[in-house]
Amino acid sequence: MHPLYPGSKEIRIYQQLGRVTAKQLEPMDQLLLILPGKVPASVWKSLPQGQKLKAAMRRRGTRAVPALYTRLGNKKQTLVAAATLPADADAFEQLSRARKLVASATAEKAGILGIAVVGFDAETAASIAKNVVSAALAAAFRLPAFKADPPSEKIRSIRIVGLAENLDLDRVRAEADGNNLARWLTAMPPNKLDATGYADLVQALAKEHGWHYKRYSVKELEKMGAGAFLAVAQGNDDDSASIVRLRYRPGAASASADLSLVGKGIIFDTGGTNLKPFQAMLGMHGDMQGSAVALGTFLAITELELPVAADCWLAITENRTGPTAYKSQDLIVAANGKTIQTIHTDAEGRMALADTLVFASREAPGLIVDYATLTGSCINAITTRYCGVFTNRPDWHPRLKRTGLHCGERVWPFPIGKEFLEDLKSDVADLQQCSVKGTGDHILAGSFLAEFVEDDVPWVHMDLSAGNHKGGLGHVPTDVTGFGVRYTMSLVLDEKILESAD
Repeated sequence: MHPLYPGSKEIRIYQQLGRVTAKQLEPMDQLLLILPGKVPASVWKSLPQGQKLKAAMRRRGTRAVPALYTRLGNKKQTLVAAATLPADADAFEQLSRARKLVASATAEKAGILGIAVVGFDAETAASIAKNVVSAALAAAFRLPAFKADPPSEKIRSIRIVGLAENLDLDRVRAEADGNNLARWLTAMPPNKLDATGYADLVQALAKEHGWHYKRYSVKELEKMGAGAFLAVAQGNDDDSASIVRLRYRPGAASASADLSLVGKGIIFDTGGTNLKPFQAMLGMHGDMQGSAVALGTFLAITELELPVAADCWLAITENRTGPTAYKSQDLIVAANGKTIQTIHTDAEGRMALADTLVFASREAPGLIVDYATLTGSCINAITTRYCGVFTNRPDWHPRLKRTGLHCGERVWPFPIGKEFLEDLKSDVADLQQCSVKGTGDHILAGSFLAEFVEDDVPWVHMDLSAGNHKGGLGHVPTDVTGFGVRYTMSLVLDEKILESAD
């Protein structure tokens, strides 16, 4: 345990197969009951106090979440909260219903939480149950709070009843741990998690999980020609900026990476010389969420002990204003030799990522996935309900979209390419950092980044427009969503994207 990160508290999960019994419900503070849209009479008959539950649901109406809210007449007065769900509900709907249902449990501080999914076929019931567990693990994790009177624990253990077979929850737990880490780091105040502290925390995690850790300092990056990253970092009054590389090798230590994760780690973004207005600056301690998602995904891969050689690259710095900060019209030379004309210092994310992508791609991984809270333009295009995705493999667009529908972290593919670089033409450099007009900036940013992926390495860029959504998104109950951990795991495990990367 590191002072800056307490880790995910272990929530014990018990499973009891077969028909739901009154004895199983006795120790539960609250039972979450998930039922089909039309509940067969046989289901009510199979449940303890089923007729009472049926009458309570009729009074409340099935569209509400919970659709049923009542107490059993047992010794513990177990609170029952139920929701109905169509059998063909997609993953996002399942996760969203689960989040709302679990919210009733956290409001009641249900220490022992029961989950029962009844009335569905075995495969559907298992899928729904896993998604409810995901929601419960997300809700049980507390984000950083510095109040004198900290909140008490809400969920201590989970009991799953009524299923035909035991669930394999290893992946659910690993994804939850990765998402929790991503959300925690993103929510940390900037004076508690600065660039130096962030690198130190990552080093501690590396020691704990057996990762190879390498921190490239400012002096080393100068020798490596990382002019784009260092332009952003030069406004710092110290040498705290760095690019950190982690390696996970389940096989040969010398193996090339199958997967390379790259994250934008701007600890705080003032906008630089083009200073942000104060309202726009309030959430800028979260501008490192891309790096947090990369790190969280890396953790999930490690905890599952996947047979995947993986690297993780974190571009960690601040974007400050001051006498040494970079400026509009500065001429920058990136690590691959391309020259960049600075237009707007608040487009710093693509600068920090440019060199990092160069370094990652030079090691010829099977696939690069980068994450960044990069553009407001992407939010304007698709809101904070979806994440924008971009790739140098346009034939992957259907696969990328399908993966989001499958896992419940929905994405929308956008085009990139040389044609969009027409808007980034410069009279003095190879390309402008961004367009003066600013239209379609998410597409221009993606096209800009593609210029720094060397040797045509397969690459996916995630502009995390869904990284922050008021009231939570999918199964996650907090505004900070940690979007991307679950998606990437699905991309690797379900879509098997690494098998077709070339």
